[in-house]
Amino acid sequence: MTKKYFTYIIVLSILVLAAMKCKKLDKLTQFDLTYHSEITIPAGIPVASPYNIPTPPITTNSSEEFENNNTHSDLIQEIKLKSLRLEITDPANGTFSFLNKVEIFISADGLAEKKIAWRNNIPDSVGGTLDLITTEDDLKEYLIQDTYKLKVRTTTDEILTRDYTVNITAVFRVNAEILGI
Repeated sequence: MTKKYFTYIIVLSILVLAAMKCKKLDKLTQFDLTYHSEITIPAGIPVASPYNIPTPPITTNSSEEFENNNTHSDLIQEIKLKSLRLEITDPANGTFSFLNKVEIFISADGLAEKKIAWRNNIPDSVGGTLDLITTEDDLKEYLIQDTYKLKVRTTTDEILTRDYTVNITAVFRVNAEILGI
């Protein structure tokens, strides 16, 4: 009985060690890419009607980023949007209380536009920072491009009397094979 018990302990120990190594290996093969862009929500946009605001092309520097993390584009397994945050930078005390709904779309050369983040029924008590709900879709094909574009679609519930400058911070989680591992 002790030999059988000893065998179970050894097998269990091997399984625990293997699980720990897999978790450590996952951490080595995952990294974040953070991109910033800025939009201006203009004064006087129509209330209760969707209004599209494009961003300038965002340079990914993906080849350099992948190299810095010991991988390259053909070893990328998937890229998912981890978080997307909007933050008002001007006016300094501005809030998103004027928004009812916001949607963010991504596009890149040769790829269809895709909704990647959103927030509906934004409360009037919201402050100057807004974290959006993000898609679980794999966005690898967009992020391995040299550039991508975002389009922000807003629906307001009040008229803005001045322009609002908004910083967009998108954090993408890359899952890659490191040096072919």
